[in-house]
Amino acid sequence: MFIENRLAQLATHLKQSQPTPLRLSLWDGRSLDFGPEPKVTIVVPQKRALRCFVPPDLMKLGEAYVEGRIRVDGSLRDIFEASARFVQAAARPDSIRSLLRAVSHTPQRDRRAIQYHYDVSNEFYRLFLDHNMVYSCAYFRSDADTLDQAQEQKLDYILAKLHVKPGQRLLDIGCGWGALIMRAAQKYGCIATGITLSRNQYELARERIRAAGLEDRCEVRLQDYRDVPETGSYDRIASVGMFEHVGLKHLGAYFRKLDALLAEDGVVLNHGITAAHPDNRAVGMGVGQFIDKYVFPDGELPHISLVLREMSQAGFEVADVESLRRHYARTCEHWASNIEKNRNEAIRIAGEKRYRIWSIYLAGCAFGFARDWMNIYQVLAVKARRPNPLPATRDWIYRGDQAAFA
Repeated sequence: MFIENRLAQLATHLKQSQPTPLRLSLWDGRSLDFGPEPKVTIVVPQKRALRCFVPPDLMKLGEAYVEGRIRVDGSLRDIFEASARFVQAAARPDSIRSLLRAVSHTPQRDRRAIQYHYDVSNEFYRLFLDHNMVYSCAYFRSDADTLDQAQEQKLDYILAKLHVKPGQRLLDIGCGWGALIMRAAQKYGCIATGITLSRNQYELARERIRAAGLEDRCEVRLQDYRDVPETGSYDRIASVGMFEHVGLKHLGAYFRKLDALLAEDGVVLNHGITAAHPDNRAVGMGVGQFIDKYVFPDGELPHISLVLREMSQAGFEVADVESLRRHYARTCEHWASNIEKNRNEAIRIAGEKRYRIWSIYLAGCAFGFARDWMNIYQVLAVKARRPNPLPATRDWIYRGDQAAFA
């Protein structure tokens, strides 16, 4: 009875001080409302499931939902927003923060983590991504942009920032299903190489390259970035949505590898999610633990200050830094909406549990990016103490992007 009484007291307190549109529907027919007009109902079919509510955090609630110990009714957006408000209002202050942790990153361990996340099913990812299957932050020029438009704009934006030219060699580290290297070869005349650790991505990217007739200019490899051999051979390097898997302790070695692969007058762009806290803490309230267990094993987010320091120590001069946080919030909103619309097909392809993991994860990302729980930056850099190959102003980024997209 202690937990039930504690929840009843909490419901009374929140209704008066921080109304939350949440209802708990208990196994015995009773219900507890934490605010007027609840948009979300959590069904608690057994008494023992109450353990995840006192003290609550998003790891406990997310795990109970994924494992089927509770059921949730409501839209994905409302579910995550109500849960986050409930946790923030009810949890102990020390449980909001996330502890620092260190992860060992070996090629074998990183390969397993990548395969766990990406080798679900290509068809599963098609259900919520754009037609080019770009699994990273899109770039929205207007509120009217579709996800397809915004992702193509993002590809052009990256290639414009890199100031690519026909005949240059481009390396895409973590190339996904090949969208960036194909666009670089088709639209910009680059000789493009992509690497990935996901066999599903590798096989589909090869099929797409072959179908587009780009085999003479475009190549994809099943390869770890540490094993790329062509020292000083690449004029341009892009790393998009990959360095989150590198590990905090390995950032220096990662950037030194990029420096070794880059030509003396080359340009590199690193596009990745970063921590909001300057000491590189994971997202709090149990979010980081949930993502590590169910979504991105061994992922670690550095703060942008650490990224810039490690790049500088590796021999780069940082030329441009841009936050795309608001763009990623919108991207994840699209993804969450798409997977919710395709719920039945997602369950058929990947199972009920996988659908629950991804639906709440994508909704949570949209919520978190919108509220600056984490950020995402594009960092453009050149080799320090070398002649800078980039124009002196930023005009080339926007002129090149507009011209390419037109």
